[in-house]
Amino acid sequence: MTRSVTALAALILAAALAGCSLLKEDEHKDWSAEQFYKSAKEQLDQHNWESASKLYEQLESRYPYGRFAQQAQIEIAYAYYKQGETAQAIAAAEKFVKLHPNHPNVDYALYIKALSNFKEDMGPLGRYIKQDLAERDPKAARESFEGFKELVTRFPDSRYAEDSRHRMAYLIEALARHELQVARYYMSRGAYLAAANRAQDAITHFPNSPTRRDALEVMVEAYDRMGLKELRDDSKKVLARNYPEDPLTAQGKNRTSSWWQFWK
Repeated sequence: MTRSVTALAALILAAALAGCSLLKEDEHKDWSAEQFYKSAKEQLDQHNWESASKLYEQLESRYPYGRFAQQAQIEIAYAYYKQGETAQAIAAAEKFVKLHPNHPNVDYALYIKALSNFKEDMGPLGRYIKQDLAERDPKAARESFEGFKELVTRFPDSRYAEDSRHRMAYLIEALARHELQVARYYMSRGAYLAAANRAQDAITHFPNSPTRRDALEVMVEAYDRMGLKELRDDSKKVLARNYPEDPLTAQGKNRTSSWWQFWK
């Protein structure tokens, strides 16, 4: 009996929700493309991202052609981005670029696409968790970097180019720190070859990053632990040439094993 009542209540609730949805659709059934666009833009300007995106979706569905649909395709990408709907924002931006490759707002679409992958912090929890971009999966950071790179390459004079360059610099540093953290993790586990390789990757891919010095130190230490004296000395020479004050540049000044305990 209890199950029957529960099931009946669920059906009534579902019917009520469906009815509400139909009522909302009926409200817009006679709307023109311009009415949809104006209402969606109003919601967007008021930062009602979800409401705006839904209205843009209806506009595209009912009036897929014309200037209002075209403008909706780019503005919905921004609405998705502000909602935190990364995949949808990227898909919308890519769709706009594909459909309108010569549109004057292509640079903006590329900017939104790159920005959607850009995560400078972790949102509301970031301040408590104290985890920065370098400590996360770098896939999104790399995709974001490539997006900003495409924008500044294709549209160097775009109004979004300067901000994109600043974000690229941030991403380079974050990705370099990520490689260094991985290298240090391998050092702490005694995987010296892996540590040396990741440190080398950090230097090769991000030669101008401030992490270059630390990466060279990891290489010197890792090669020393493996008994690869020639590679150790070569790395030490590079370190000495670029950072003569570094203690590892002096013979016999390699760090002791206790230095790496911090990373365990």
